[in-house]
Amino acid sequence: MRLKDRVAIITGAAQGIGLACAEAFVREGAAVVLADIQVAKGQGAAARLGQTFVACDVGDRGQVEALVVAALGRYGRLDILVNNAAIIRAADVLDLTEEAFDQVLRVNLKGPFLLAQAAARVMVAAGRGAIINMSSVNAVLAIPNQLPYAVAKGGLNQLTRVMATALAARGVRVNAIGPGSIATDMLNTVMTDAAARRTILSRTPMGRCGTPAEIAAVAVFLASDEASYITGQCLYADGGRLPLNYTVAVD
Repeated sequence: MRLKDRVAIITGAAQGIGLACAEAFVREGAAVVLADIQVAKGQGAAARLGQTFVACDVGDRGQVEALVVAALGRYGRLDILVNNAAIIRAADVLDLTEEAFDQVLRVNLKGPFLLAQAAARVMVAAGRGAIINMSSVNAVLAIPNQLPYAVAKGGLNQLTRVMATALAARGVRVNAIGPGSIATDMLNTVMTDAAARRTILSRTPMGRCGTPAEIAAVAVFLASDEASYITGQCLYADGGRLPLNYTVAVD
């Protein structure tokens, strides 16, 4: 029960990595506020876990502030924030629209900033807290048709470092997780056939996709006292993808 009696907000919690984080946090004793724009799925997940759901568009400051107020109203404290909500808009660089670029940065970068700032104000007042931003190996690596996603994740890594240094002396730790290819609905949008699957797995030395539960385990660690001297870091859970400088054979 590494998170016993702690209160967490997790965005994008209706499915995938966010839901896996909620499940893991509950197992470790935390009270969790699940936030998502998918109301029916989010309410169902929260009901199944015996937790609280709040509908929230993370790119909207008013909704972000209402989410934090709801968590405080329900539990009286806020100890952990997991900024997980994200979208993708695939397009060739020459065809990418301004609207698509803005949409991705609004959710994937502006959203984490708004929530981290709102949560950090509460955490600093309490003298404690942990913020975890869900980054990606694509903060470092490039995929030609995922320009706004990669730009947003690169910015999220720097947001993590700057906030970590700004808040370190005030009791708040800020870290990130950089997943590789994780078996989620988002990955399914790019792993569309056997050829795409081979391409994705050929760049992962372990030869398989990760699971949302494996990422959630990293989030539990970073949220817990076991990570009490870790801040400003991005922990990459990627099956060895970042160190690889060639492709490997796939069965």
